[in-house]
Amino acid sequence: MAKKMLFSLASCFTALGVLATPLIANASQADSAMQYATTTPIKHVVVIFDENVSFDHYFATYPHALNLPGEPPFHALPGTPTVNGLDHELLTHNPNLDNPKRLSPSQAMTKDMDHGYQAEQAAFDGGLMDKFVQSTGHNNPIVMDYYDGNTVTGLWNYAQHFAMSDNSYGSTFGPSTPGALNLIAGQTHGAIPYNKNYAEHGTKVTSMNSNQYPNWALNQNGTLFSDVDPYYDMASKGPTIRMVGKNVGDLLNAKHVTWGWFEGGFDHPQAQSINVGNALITDYIPHHEPFQYYQSTANPMHLRPTSVAMIGQTDRANHQYDLTDFWSAAKANNLPAVSFLKAPGYEDGHAGYSDPLDEQRFLVNTINTLQKLPTWSSTAVIISWDDSDGWYDHVMGPIVNMSNDPSQDVLVGQGNAGTPKKGTYLDRAGFGPRLPMLVISPYAKQNFVDNTVTSQSSILRFIEDNWKLGRLGNQSYDAMSGTIDNMFDFSGSTRAPKVFLNPKNGEITSMA
Repeated sequence: MAKKMLFSLASCFTALGVLATPLIANASQADSAMQYATTTPIKHVVVIFDENVSFDHYFATYPHALNLPGEPPFHALPGTPTVNGLDHELLTHNPNLDNPKRLSPSQAMTKDMDHGYQAEQAAFDGGLMDKFVQSTGHNNPIVMDYYDGNTVTGLWNYAQHFAMSDNSYGSTFGPSTPGALNLIAGQTHGAIPYNKNYAEHGTKVTSMNSNQYPNWALNQNGTLFSDVDPYYDMASKGPTIRMVGKNVGDLLNAKHVTWGWFEGGFDHPQAQSINVGNALITDYIPHHEPFQYYQSTANPMHLRPTSVAMIGQTDRANHQYDLTDFWSAAKANNLPAVSFLKAPGYEDGHAGYSDPLDEQRFLVNTINTLQKLPTWSSTAVIISWDDSDGWYDHVMGPIVNMSNDPSQDVLVGQGNAGTPKKGTYLDRAGFGPRLPMLVISPYAKQNFVDNTVTSQSSILRFIEDNWKLGRLGNQSYDAMSGTIDNMFDFSGSTRAPKVFLNPKNGEITSMA
């Protein structure tokens, strides 16, 4: 156990931005991402992809916090816009079996809710949004509850000084793996099941027999709607799947644009860390790493990059890295043009094993450090979440893609999540639950709430458009998702200031 903790602590100090001084070892080294033609001034996109939060779970009463004694205070700036949150009627006479209640910082650790494809549809009840306690809560009324700015203080302070959406959704219903795939491909169709992983098979690819098909996770036509580990990952266990088709990594490679997915624990998949509840949690979670499902972008044996200079380029690591590699690249002034960051498990925000306070520490330390880099002037940080965890949210988004699988879809009755067009891949009903999304950048609009309808795949669309990559096709959600451009101001000379927060309590320490 002690050995596992040593791995984790070494990773944590680097990931938290405890870097050698100076921060940039060779500041004279050219920033290679600046060479790529972009449609906006953004040359570096950093996507922080967290876990399992509905919009109302974190922003139900924004910008009004209770401010009880002993809790981090939050006081909104004058002129702060309101959001589509929980009004008095929904707080006191909610149509669900219980009313929403405020959770305090002392209640950071909660149980995990049911966030399955079918359970979330059932909770929506055709748009009545009144079956959360029975469906995703399994009769636990905590599914209705929410945090305010005295717990998720850091996120509320970021929303005060940058841009936030209150009209963004999971591309589809369902848990982590579909959300992660929708982020990078807008696609959960094309899944092929296996009973082992790549390392166990060697180089031989042997698919499952039909009687072993995990019908709890994907349909017979190869559409994934639940969590299954990636085939191309030595750390995967049990049934696995691989995905056919393309993802954004393939598009970036075709244009020779540098990129990478950086995940806590990737170098040491068995490493563990202690969360705020004093539980020991494994850092690396294979089904949270979407590029490992695709042969073209996978690093099955978790090979190290050949050098810091090659981070973001194609070598034996194949663009899949540990979080420590991201900070090594930052120190060398070698940030890729596109970076996806995934916190170690205990800091990713997933109820049951993580929490908003551990998540806040990761977010704040990451963003504090990014703002100190010379690349900040051309950087956009996008914070998004992979699914809602089944937490209550009172808003149903538009169903832009319909499905009528008689065994899985229940949005408006058994087998009914709308009538799909002929040839539509089933079990991709969406948009799903409403999720938070924030943009933190010098170019972000300040103290701004965007009402544009967007989804997880809108982030994919922004990357495609900024580097002129084209669309993925084959019913990808990139073509069905709205733009996040309204969260930016690329026209004027005014730039959002740097905002540095305290990672422990989320309060503002300084601005520049």
